[in-house]
Amino acid sequence: MLSELAIKKFAIIDDIRISFSNGISVLTGETGAGKSIIIEAVNLLLGGRASADLVRTGEKSAELEATFEIDPGSEAAAIMAAQDMDPEEGLMIRRIISAGGKHKVYINSRQATMQLLKQVTENLAGISSQHAHQGLLKEENHLEILDRFAGTQGLRNEVRALYNELAPMVKELSDLKSGAARAEEENDFLRFQIEEIEGVNIQANEDKELEQERLRLRNGAAIVEGVTLAMEELFSREHSILERLGLLRGDLEKKSILDPKLSPIAEKLSQSLFDMEDVVEELRLYKATIDLDPALLEETEARLDRIQKLKRKYGGSLATLFERYEEMKAQLARTDNVEGRIANLEEESARLSKELGAKALTLSEKRGEAAIRLAVLAEKELAELEMGNTRFVIALTRTPSTEPGYFTADGMTVSPTGLDRASFLMAPNPGEEPKPLSRIASGGELSRVVLALTAILSKTEALGTLVFDEVDSGVGGKTSDKVGKKLKSLADTYQVICITHLAQIARYGTSHYRIEKNVVNERTATSITPLEDPEDRVAEIARMIGGEEITRATLTHARELLGFSA
Repeated sequence: MLSELAIKKFAIIDDIRISFSNGISVLTGETGAGKSIIIEAVNLLLGGRASADLVRTGEKSAELEATFEIDPGSEAAAIMAAQDMDPEEGLMIRRIISAGGKHKVYINSRQATMQLLKQVTENLAGISSQHAHQGLLKEENHLEILDRFAGTQGLRNEVRALYNELAPMVKELSDLKSGAARAEEENDFLRFQIEEIEGVNIQANEDKELEQERLRLRNGAAIVEGVTLAMEELFSREHSILERLGLLRGDLEKKSILDPKLSPIAEKLSQSLFDMEDVVEELRLYKATIDLDPALLEETEARLDRIQKLKRKYGGSLATLFERYEEMKAQLARTDNVEGRIANLEEESARLSKELGAKALTLSEKRGEAAIRLAVLAEKELAELEMGNTRFVIALTRTPSTEPGYFTADGMTVSPTGLDRASFLMAPNPGEEPKPLSRIASGGELSRVVLALTAILSKTEALGTLVFDEVDSGVGGKTSDKVGKKLKSLADTYQVICITHLAQIARYGTSHYRIEKNVVNERTATSITPLEDPEDRVAEIARMIGGEEITRATLTHARELLGFSA
């Protein structure tokens, strides 16, 4: 049950708060006062799509908040418990609609996703508005209504899931079959490219190593000359660096006898001599590795040239070449052996098609049974709303398949929603053939059909709150009183919130709220007033009967409608 609703900076509403109770809460007021805006706020709190245009002019954001009392055994309670929320504390939903387009949702003070909001509010409330009236005229919505009544949404979702799994598989199968020859040619070329790269057997960073090797080989003579000179200077020639350092070391060692402070310095010089000897040995070993054979240079340049050509062909660097090589191997693995892939796809597609067809047939059977029950209940409900001679028919049709395929069952075409198309037909008068609602239903008849279906569906969906806007569209007189009585009977089971312009409906309210639009400080703002004083309610009912001029007669009539003594 919706216990409280708060709206701030939303459309023409500045700041209002409404407390609701059980029974029927009626909202009345002049056209344009903001009644439907309140219903829109409830719709957004139930997960409806938000728009920045709804933020009050000049404000940065709008804030909507609703508090619901939760039945401990309900689906909403189970979802809350799974989210570590205590259902006994109630459900508080807050939505912040930003003028900048970034909106936020909070559930029990925790930021939440739209997906969670829709899950937890799915069976909390149902809204019947002008949108529902127009939606009823569209046949694509009739199958959804039937599935809601039949409780087959789960089976319908399974059919859709199977269809969505099968569809890309069938497309891939068709593409493979039509392009098998072309795919084989492409695979031959891929194999050639892969073998071309594998034949060179390139190692990581080999191009840079070869460039360095080429540079060394091209300058081998100069390098040998430099190394030889260094060895001579260090060791071979008369008065070499090592010879002179040895003499210096000997002299310092003698002097360190006279002054021990020189000993560390002499030791360092000794270490330098050992290091120099190591350098000479390394130079000797290095010189032995230098190959001045022109054939080796030619071989190095040839391999480097081969690698450079492959680099240019496959991306410009070894990294991109290796990446392209892995891509080609993966592509070949996917497309090689097309016949094997086709066989696997055919087997899997046939399995899914069989499962899809079986579920679609089961779904169709359940829909057929439910369509008969729903039509009978709809006629009964319409009879209570002054449409006693109305015939209500739900026609289920299928589309024959032109040829066998994966999306067929019993020779009929299977779509994501199954085999069926549903159409609500009605004959308001005896002797007429039932026709689509869009062709024959008047505004008043359509309002009553919506009310009748809402009354039926609310029983199957275990809704806690029913919200009606435009339920009185096109009705009046005795019919409007019948509509009021129907709402009253619904209020025995559900909380009912109803916007109405008719006194004959408003009289049945257990709570009454007057909605007004005023100009304050040159800004239009909507206010809401609970009519707790009986006289205030009499005055509002009188206004609804007589308009702006309230006479003694309209006041008397208002008292009679409310059951007050004159």
